Amino acid sequence: MKRGVWIALLLLLVGFGGAYVWYRNQLGQAGKEPYGTALKPRLELAAYSITNITDERADMNLSLVIDNPLPVTFKARKLDYKIYIDSALVAEDTYPKGLQVEARDCTLIQLPVQVYLKKLAKVLKTLEDKSIDSVRYRIRTTFDLDLPIMGERTFTIDTSKVLPAYYIPKIKLEEIDLGKLGLKRTDLAMRVTVVNKNGFPYRFRDTRYTVSVDGDILAEGRQPETIRIAKNAETPVVFPVTLRPNKIDNLLWKTLFEKNDTPYEIRFSCRIDDAKDNKSFENSLFQTRIVGTLADLKGGKK
Repeated sequence: MKRGVWIALLLLLVGFGGAYVWYRNQLGQAGKEPYGTALKPRLELAAYSITNITDERADMNLSLVIDNPLPVTFKARKLDYKIYIDSALVAEDTYPKGLQVEARDCTLIQLPVQVYLKKLAKVLKTLEDKSIDSVRYRIRTTFDLDLPIMGERTFTIDTSKVLPAYYIPKIKLEEIDLGKLGLKRTDLAMRVTVVNKNGFPYRFRDTRYTVSVDGDILAEGRQPETIRIAKNAETPVVFPVTLRPNKIDNLLWKTLFEKNDTPYEIRFSCRIDDAKDNKSFENSLFQTRIVGTLADLKGGKK
């Protein structure tokens, strides 16, 4: 056998030997590390932001740092993830774009998450009863990597972070007062209370609302001024409302003559942010609604 072939084989053996020594060394380091990630990617929840809030769900973006400690680039076709708040599974989905992280490097990805609030109701009630203002957010991720030496492996990684508990603000209708009556225009004042159970204040901006009776939109309004909502408090707010043209007769007829169980609905939408300029809530869209019957309005019920 030619000398060059022997040298090539020797170098190959040295390479495999070095890789094996490195592999065993990494195993030892993995046992000592708090994350145990010397041989697998490390994931960390960096931040979160809320983009849309309704009575049914909250849409969020989770910023996840993925660190590659290996001396080689790794790729994953997809990433499956589950989101837990406290002990409750609130969302699960797949990040479909695939991942590629260069050797000994890290990358930041955004996981879109839809949290359905019914799944959180029990957790938030427990936190409220115990006056707890923070909660552990946990992400469980699973993905397949094709790695040198180790071959194809499936990784399951848990990461968690304690963050403030978040309570969706609620709007309670107190009263609708008839104001200036006219043939072409009727002004009303809608008094509401905004309930904020969070330990931080809010700002409502560009608040818009509509009032419907039996499915027919009769009145609408807009408050362009910033509304400041106090923390851990109930803040009274008065919204101006104007009847739509040619709706005055319809409204009076419905209010005075229809059955008391005729339904009404008031829809609100606004941009919301933390008064302390917390980027997690910056310019989030908040939408909610109040429903009841005309008996509630005529009886002055809250």
